[in-house]
Amino acid sequence: MRSKIGAKIRLQHILDAICELETYTRQATFDDFVANSMMQFACIKQLEIIGEAASHISDELKQRFSEVEWPEIVGLRNILIHEYFGIDENIIWVIIKKDIPQLKIKIEKILNQF
Repeated sequence: MRSKIGAKIRLQHILDAICELETYTRQATFDDFVANSMMQFACIKQLEIIGEAASHISDELKQRFSEVEWPEIVGLRNILIHEYFGIDENIIWVIIKKDIPQLKIKIEKILNQF
């Protein structure tokens, strides 16, 4: 059964998870990230939340805001959930530092239209 949580709340969940990622990694270097399994697991959990929330966004909204890489976001969630022993720390770090800030801007823009 699909949840009745609306798109605005799902988008806010994505933004909240992004803010958590920023908090966890604000002062961290890649070496800090690799050395701290708690930080890694916390970050991975937030990426999973982002992907799960994105998977519940309607196709209509995904088409309307096609500048967001919805399939890649959901795909990352699936990898993190199902391939957890094969996760590449370097790729996760690049996603957090390069892709997540861009996603934040896009999600904030979408939320401002609600």
